[in-house]
Amino acid sequence: MMSRPFILVLFLIVFGSASPVTAQDRGSEVPFVIEVVDTSTGRGVPLVKLTTVHSVDFYTDNAGTVTITDPELQGIDVFLHLSSHGYEFPKDGFGYRGVKLRPVAGERKRIEIERINIAERLYRVTGAGLYDHSIAAGRKVPLQQPLRNAGVFGCDSVQTAIWNGKLFWIWGDTNRSGYPLGNFQATAATSQLPGRGGLDPAVGIDFRYFEDETGFVKKIAPMPGEGPTWLSGLTVLPDSNGKEHLVAHFVKVKGMLDVYRKGLCEWDAEVGAFRELLVFPGSQKLHPDGHSFRVTEDGREYLVFADPVPHLRIPATYEAWKDFANYERVDAQEDFHDADSGKRVLPHRGTIAWNDHRKRWIMIFTETKGEASYLGEVWYAESKNYRGPWTACARIVSHDHYSFYNPKQHPWFSSDGGRFVYFEGTYTATFSKTTEKTPKYDYNQIMYRLDLEDDRLSPAQAE
Repeated sequence: MMSRPFILVLFLIVFGSASPVTAQDRGSEVPFVIEVVDTSTGRGVPLVKLTTVHSVDFYTDNAGTVTITDPELQGIDVFLHLSSHGYEFPKDGFGYRGVKLRPVAGERKRIEIERINIAERLYRVTGAGLYDHSIAAGRKVPLQQPLRNAGVFGCDSVQTAIWNGKLFWIWGDTNRSGYPLGNFQATAATSQLPGRGGLDPAVGIDFRYFEDETGFVKKIAPMPGEGPTWLSGLTVLPDSNGKEHLVAHFVKVKGMLDVYRKGLCEWDAEVGAFRELLVFPGSQKLHPDGHSFRVTEDGREYLVFADPVPHLRIPATYEAWKDFANYERVDAQEDFHDADSGKRVLPHRGTIAWNDHRKRWIMIFTETKGEASYLGEVWYAESKNYRGPWTACARIVSHDHYSFYNPKQHPWFSSDGGRFVYFEGTYTATFSKTTEKTPKYDYNQIMYRLDLEDDRLSPAQAE
């Protein structure tokens, strides 16, 4: 039988030559920090993918930040492939787009990336972990809830209106952390307006969600009938006594986009939810859905509904909105062409808003059957009349085999006299050819900013 001293000596002979595991090899709580910035603005770029040669992916957060603590990457040369929708990094001699760097705990690296998109990606609006890497890096962040807010991990398209001096927000189906099924009866929140207590929209938005007793978002449109409730046409209208009403159009959905019931609803502040007002008969073909804006024609104010092409005009009163005998079809141009190639562009969804800087109506919309993505190409057009004709279009955002649908302009965020236009849309793998969903970003809203003085817009701004 071997003695313990002999076993110890034998162990040292067999294993003593192995390299010791150092603290650096184990990684560190202090991360190596990478900041990816837009070459033209110096601002951090969200949604940039950095991939190692052994297929580890990192995605920049809202500040364009990534933190690396992986122990096998510490203190050695590491090549990172860089890619991002609408942004580009130069190729090296072998055709690779990326950088070689050496992660060391506590150190930082700044990488500049060129924007190909005309519009600038600003930040992810919804979901969890908006500033996860920035917080890990010990950086200050602008939001009160930068990691989790009311349990929202993803949500569908947005509607907005100004209500009681605040911005009132509505989203569609909403994901939660605790189970694959979340809220399918609409989600709502409020935020302070810029200049009235709200953040600069270039920085972000602090939401106050309507929550249920569990802390998850409340079902704010529990209309009768099975299946999800989707809201659109959100607007504020005065009645004959001057009282304002927050109202919307709703649909009930079964299966794959099978709409079986449509109607009108109104916000009930006492219960914190929309209540059903009426259901349209099947014979009613005009509905106040999509997104609305106000116009004055023949000395009277009207509410026009479009998505993206105008389709309905109603006198801008609560009583007229409720009585579909007042609904008037709008005849508008639906022919759009690429200003550069002359190719026809098929619009899917979008919004129209008056722009003081251009003194024109501007339309931002998603294309159907785009070149890089089925529903991921976003276009800009403008017209002196909201009915058209619209000028030739300019592509302002492109997504590579990824969807970005239902883009929504936010006119109350416009700055510098309307020169800078803000819009957001739903970033999702749905309806795309991608086989890989972007962690944390997928099925969430992303905000973009468009500079109307960008020379690349000129062909779509011809007089």
